[in-house]
Amino acid sequence: MFQLAVLVSSSQGNASFIRTDETAILLDAGTPAKTIFNALQDLGIDRYEIKGVILSHEHSDHIKGAGAVLRYLKVPLYINEETYHQCQYRLGNIPAGINFFQTGIPFRINDLVIHPFSSSHDAVESCNFTFHRLHNQERKLGIATDLGFPTTLVVNKLKDCTTIVLESNHDEKMLMEGPYPWSLKQRIKSPQGHLSNQQAVGLLSQIMHYGLENLILAHLSETNNNPQLVWDTMNDFLQSIRSNVNLLIAEPYRHTPLINI
Repeated sequence: MFQLAVLVSSSQGNASFIRTDETAILLDAGTPAKTIFNALQDLGIDRYEIKGVILSHEHSDHIKGAGAVLRYLKVPLYINEETYHQCQYRLGNIPAGINFFQTGIPFRINDLVIHPFSSSHDAVESCNFTFHRLHNQERKLGIATDLGFPTTLVVNKLKDCTTIVLESNHDEKMLMEGPYPWSLKQRIKSPQGHLSNQQAVGLLSQIMHYGLENLILAHLSETNNNPQLVWDTMNDFLQSIRSNVNLLIAEPYRHTPLINI
């Protein structure tokens, strides 16, 4: 068993559930614990399956509910040291302890192997991740959001994944004509900001391969994007290359199905 569900994903909050035969984890918990637990219940998942929470970086939409989840479930936190020092006061007490990982060095939680790697984002040590099962690298999950631009490292890490969660944050026209102040627009468009719909297509064009089965587009801006536009933009590209990839959109406030990686 190797499964994934994006529980919530937007500019306001992010959390994903990943499980294998021997373990289950949350990647990020940027929404209230109740929202996370309700999504798990709706999917028929026992919250007590979760054996740990991994945090990618310190921004509120990725850590907001983490402290409450960690205290309720009494499971350990996995985080790099620089990120922890930036957000420890917001996490509060962590009864089951903290396990520090080093960006760029794989670590394990039971039979789940996690590879954290650097992402281009305006956080102290922001990470993206790939996941595979111990002794089985044929099925591989890549999660890349909060990504200012697709570096060579990102391309190399994602190019052999069978399932990818990829940021498609904003439509460039909607962003530039929208209500955000100019400084925030510039931050989002910067190499330390977020991928646009067209940038997501550009990145996928570099990593596309016949083994890619599932593509979930995530971290959509509620102000500068909409799910139908995201779908249309990526689906047009997939149709142009005659791909039969299973395309899903992680809509704000709605979890994805539980899928096999």
